[in-house]
Amino acid sequence: MRLILGSASPRRKELLAQIGLVPDDIRAPDIDEDPIKGELPRPYCARMAREKALAVPCGEGEVVLCADTTVALGRRILGKPADAGEAAAFLWALSGRRHRVITAVAVRQGERLWERAVETIVKVKPLSDIEVNGYLGTGEWEGKAGAYGIQGHFGALIPWIQGSFTGVVGLPVAETASLLQAAGIKVFGGNA
Repeated sequence: MRLILGSASPRRKELLAQIGLVPDDIRAPDIDEDPIKGELPRPYCARMAREKALAVPCGEGEVVLCADTTVALGRRILGKPADAGEAAAFLWALSGRRHRVITAVAVRQGERLWERAVETIVKVKPLSDIEVNGYLGTGEWEGKAGAYGIQGHFGALIPWIQGSFTGVVGLPVAETASLLQAAGIKVFGGNA
């Protein structure tokens, strides 16, 4: 079986290495990631992962892995900010509050599809102007759901999480390993 990673995210590639896997190919899907009006965060995230998996070309003997990470503040989806102004607004909205990070994983082999959504609760400390502006200055917010990456500088602003740390980074490795094994990929021993 050949493992195809349907994501250009270097973080997802690094997380796969934690379970002994290196993708045979990377094929990032090009889909519309806009939420449907009124769509809630968890169904939105699951739909994104599924649509990505279905959009990636998958040949005989190939398994496609796709994921989507969504930051949810109540019913509100905090996607990837368009600019520093929107990133600042997201960070201020998260300041001193708990929120949910949902990462949905979809694995496809031919017509079969395995799916799982993992939800983690994250607490952000009350932020100061210096912390928000300092973090924005790192540029780490770019291309990140909710305008932050827990694995970088922003980790110092998160006093606790409940759930999957790797899910917040972008790929819950325990659940991903189970889905890949169901599809015939051997973890911790390579996929040859």
